Parts: sequence; structure tokens; C-alpha cells
Amino acid sequence: MPAERPILLVEDNPDDEALMLRAFSKNSIRNPVVVAHDGVEAIDYLFGTGSYQGRDLSLMPVVVLLDLKLPRMDGLEVLRRMRADEHTGLLPVVILTTSRERQDIHEAYRLGANSYIRKPVDFERFIHAVGQIVTYWLALNETADPSGNGLY
Repeated sequence: MPAERPILLVEDNPDDEALMLRAFSKNSIRNPVVVAHDGVEAIDYLFGTGSYQGRDLSLMPVVVLLDLKLPRMDGLEVLRRMRADEHTGLLPVVILTTSRERQDIHEAYRLGANSYIRKPVDFERFIHAVGQIVTYWLALNETADPSGNGLY
């Protein structure tokens, strides 16, 4: 049986990270979660560089939940680099951020985001929203294999 594909959570705020992990638990999400705390760490994970040197790149995330406002490299630059590479270009990316700036929304979609969601402030709404997001991307969505060999 193949390993469950991980969820890559790119989040620098420890409180939001804890809320996301709690929301995964409350929604019975069993996939492993890899947390990158800034854009550089996310890129290192995705491309097997830095502290992720030697990582099995055949096990790519089922979905990337990407904050925009990140240290060292912002989320839009992470998205730009992902979309420029054939191995990560088709990975589903959900922007999950507090930004309400129209420019951020427009740029995220222009760069190839699959979805743009503002983080709900209310805890119960946050739990519900995460459940809907993850259920869609893990259970309903069919993901393309970047090699062109069909579905993952």
C-alpha cells in the first residue's frame, strides 16, 4: 500500500499553525502534515534541497496550503517557483491567508493558484473551512501527475 501523500502547510504564525493542525485532527485528516515556517523552507521541501536534501521527491504533497505573508520568501514567490518547475507545476496550491488586498488575489491567480481563501477569524468557522478545503482536495479532486502519466 503506498504511503499517504502529505499536506504541505506553509505557515509562519505558530498560533495559525496550531489551529490548522487542530482543524486537521477535528476533521479526521490522516495524511501526514509537513510544516514549512517560511518560503525558503517550503522550496527546500518541494525541491529536496537544504535541510530536505535527499528527500524522496516521488512523494509530493497532495495539496500545498500556502500563506502569503512569509519571512525570507513570500508566498507569491513560492508559487512562482513552483509553477516554473515541471515537477511542482501541477501541484494543487490553496492560498490560505489573512490578506484582503485585491492585488494579492489577482497575482495569486495569475501565478496559478488553484484557490484563494481568507482565514476565518472565528475558531469554529476556521475548523469548518479547513474541513471543507481538505476534504475537497483530498477526497474529491483528481490530481494530475506532472509526468503526464495520468493521475497520482
